[in-house]
Amino acid sequence: MEMQFIYADNAATTKMSDVAVKAMLPYLQEIYANPSSVHILGQRSAAALFSARQQLAQLLNCAPKELFFTSGGSEADNQALISAAAIGRQQGKRHIISTAMEHHAILHTLEVLEEQGFTVTLLRPQKDGIVSAAQVAAALTDATCLVSVMYANNETGAIQPIKEIGALCRQRGVLFHTDAVQAAGHVDIDVQRDNIDMLSLSAHKFHGPKGVGLLFAKSSIQLTSLIRGGGQERGKRAGTENLPGIVGLAAAFKDAQEQLADNTAYITKLRDALRAGLEQIPGASFNGSREHCLPGTVNYSFQGVNGEALLSLLANAGICCSSGSACSAGSLEPSHVLLALGLSRDMAQGALRFSLCAYNTMDEVQTIINKVADAVKHLRR
Repeated sequence: MEMQFIYADNAATTKMSDVAVKAMLPYLQEIYANPSSVHILGQRSAAALFSARQQLAQLLNCAPKELFFTSGGSEADNQALISAAAIGRQQGKRHIISTAMEHHAILHTLEVLEEQGFTVTLLRPQKDGIVSAAQVAAALTDATCLVSVMYANNETGAIQPIKEIGALCRQRGVLFHTDAVQAAGHVDIDVQRDNIDMLSLSAHKFHGPKGVGLLFAKSSIQLTSLIRGGGQERGKRAGTENLPGIVGLAAAFKDAQEQLADNTAYITKLRDALRAGLEQIPGASFNGSREHCLPGTVNYSFQGVNGEALLSLLANAGICCSSGSACSAGSLEPSHVLLALGLSRDMAQGALRFSLCAYNTMDEVQTIINKVADAVKHLRR
């Protein structure tokens, strides 16, 4: 008999929605032409590409020409930072501000920029996993060319004060980028309201397909192309467009926005029940912000318990969760995010992340609580 699984790792990736799959199918076998081709099938593909861009622009409150399709969040992050650095270099500004809890797509790109002569300031979050606008203000200098702060953290779910940080950057004439990969589709995002100059997102985090993402960049920003070739994406991202993926991205994002209020209410109930249950386990310690957080992300450390061992026991019991970022799975090092919050190495290594979605049920949450309690008890024998 096949083992039954409970999937609680939606911050790593999500199941594709029926809406996204249905939207994509015609562009896999019927309207499959290259959008750059001038014949009738090419024109139909180009029309679908145009429509997806228009739809996403409306949802994000920007102009269609300010959206650039990428292979995912990592590529969008790289292009945003490298472009801002190139602009800063032209202006004689070589200082970048970010946070110590960013995704490695940001942190590793910043390391490369440091090797190229840029100075990087990484702000440490407060104990609740939030970096304040005041911290950013204190770090700004006349040489700052970019501030990049994630919209919501991928491990704790802590939501950052993006609107306030963006307003501060706007006031000081500094470009502001946010990695919104975890937030998009789960909170309401408006690039105008939130004072955002550049934003990255990825379809597979909100029930869309893998391998497709998006970079928003204000029309006044000169992007640096990372891929050379054809003139796709107005010359800023060469390569034949992943039309099925782009259509799936647009459909999934529209669906997520339309269901946002209902899904948020439902998932928050699941999350609160999971928190309440895990709190009853001796030595459990909550990581992140209880108030300013994504509806579905829960992160706990369990004192005296190794996270990898706990994860293995839960996996054997059919519980799919994470001990940190999925992109760092397999690393024996404790989470850099939790270390940035001030946790000891032992507590950071004893952490688990559960990330819920609208497909989860209250019965599944109760099973997770029971299985975690049993596993922790077993490991403490």
